[in-house]
Amino acid sequence: MRLMVDGKTVDFEADPEMPLLWALRDIVGNTGPKFGCGVGSCGACTVHIDGEPVRSCSIAVGDVTGVVTTIEGIAEADKLHAVQQVWIDEQVAQCGYCQAGQIMSAVALLTTTPEPTDAEIDDAMAGNLCRCGTYPKIRSAIHKAAALQKAGN
Repeated sequence: MRLMVDGKTVDFEADPEMPLLWALRDIVGNTGPKFGCGVGSCGACTVHIDGEPVRSCSIAVGDVTGVVTTIEGIAEADKLHAVQQVWIDEQVAQCGYCQAGQIMSAVALLTTTPEPTDAEIDDAMAGNLCRCGTYPKIRSAIHKAAALQKAGN
């Protein structure tokens, strides 16, 4: 099999029915996407395929035809993505387990909706669960990341 992951071509052997999550974690070595529920309901495993957020636990690696981007691949060479930076600055995470998926969903939202409303944020983030309840901080951080991106940072 061959995947393009975070800008690199990865060749490997695996059962085509293996969930993308396990191929990313166990074969590619990208441990950012987390196993949460295994059925695509919690969002901890969110990655992008061709820029669209998907639950990597619910798609077979053999069905992936596009470019995969994980939390490890959204930063530039020497600069965090605006969403990552705001997450740190605003201390959004508590336990942190769900945050890679939260960030990936937020990045996808800001790509399509550069100045989202609270309702648009809530809608885009609805599939990402946070047991620590940091939803108000997440919403605030997304607004701040949008402002940073608008300012060109």
